[in-house]
Amino acid sequence: MKLRYSRLSVAIAAVGAAASGPVFAGAFQLQEQSVSGQGNAWAGRSSNVQDATIVFGNPAGMSFLNQAQLTGGVNYIDASSDIHNASASQPTGAGVVGSQGDSDGDMIPHKAIPFGYYVQPINDRWSFGLGVYAPFGLITDYNDDFLGRHFGNYSEVEVITAQPTLSYRFNDQFSVGVGITYNTISGELETKTPNPLNPSSSADGTVNVDGDDEAWGYNIGMIYRPVESTTLGLTYRSKVDYTLDGDVDASQVFGGVNPGTGAPVFIDGKGDASLDITLPETIDLSVTHRLTDRWTLMGGVTYVRWSRFDELVVDNELGLPIEEKQDYEDAWQYAIGASYRVNAEWTLRSGLAYDESPIRDSVRTVRVPSADRTLVSLGAGWTPMPAVTVDLAYTRIWESSAPVDQQDENGNSFSADYDNTLNLFGVQATYRF
Repeated sequence: MKLRYSRLSVAIAAVGAAASGPVFAGAFQLQEQSVSGQGNAWAGRSSNVQDATIVFGNPAGMSFLNQAQLTGGVNYIDASSDIHNASASQPTGAGVVGSQGDSDGDMIPHKAIPFGYYVQPINDRWSFGLGVYAPFGLITDYNDDFLGRHFGNYSEVEVITAQPTLSYRFNDQFSVGVGITYNTISGELETKTPNPLNPSSSADGTVNVDGDDEAWGYNIGMIYRPVESTTLGLTYRSKVDYTLDGDVDASQVFGGVNPGTGAPVFIDGKGDASLDITLPETIDLSVTHRLTDRWTLMGGVTYVRWSRFDELVVDNELGLPIEEKQDYEDAWQYAIGASYRVNAEWTLRSGLAYDESPIRDSVRTVRVPSADRTLVSLGAGWTPMPAVTVDLAYTRIWESSAPVDQQDENGNSFSADYDNTLNLFGVQATYRF
């Protein structure tokens, strides 16, 4: 009996499944770069100039800030996942049998996501800005006896971006901005491998992969005010190409049976592997309209070119031709919001958004069990003195039911329905000087 497992092929399967890990907001793309924007469900992200978070939203907007300012904040994610109708199978010497294990949800730990921005006007036309934020990220941490462990039981991927930015204001109506992004990506991924001689989770092998890379990208933005009460914003964020280099660590991975002795062969050891992935570009178009002295309305639409993420091609020290199709689809995000200025100190915000997922049912994995999502946000801004504003926001996120159905050529399979919800809390402070 010989099943097709090897140290690198199993590891690359883990990398391939988890490389889609950063992809969530449609997938695991993070929205959490502005709490003042969160109160409006990020509607008007590229047109609503409120504070230094515009460095991310639209670099052109820095030119409409009339004084230097620092903005920093943090988002806290409380996610919940209920798993229903779970079943799994795995190969044994007697054929394929049902796997044993649990199907507990709540595999996403609580997580805080910080960010910070600085804007400094240089003169009446030029402004400089700097932002540090996380555009992509993922953690899924299942139990070791999770039913779907043979397709992934731990994933952690983090992207951190630093963005120096310049903007130029031609006149009171039009400005442009350009930012260069320095991006670092790191991740750790783990998968359990079955032992056909003993189908219990305690006999599983383990493959752990970690790696990192750094790469450059850019953002370009434009702002146009046809009339004083209306602002149009357009932002382009470039794709970023990564080559993750790292280690593969295999422990007790079943590799077949020795044809001479009949004894099982287990693979233990380390090796090198690399994986090229591209995180997609986005185009953000939004409008902000001051309806009255108290009411401001905003809306926006974002296009994310997820179709770039169509396959994974892995280079490895064994020279194995390994390719995996992903077949992600381009996705759209829509948002509307409103703000009400109660008085000089208080502003109230609300917003509604809908994010399409690029992940079709046929390619959804246990690492990224995400689907279309609806977001409702509430927020408030408090300005106790002209130099200081504190923003608070809360967002409730519901996802459509997300079916997962994975199987491989050896007889491993897992299927389940995921129902995901998230609570997102944000706090932010801005100091003007």
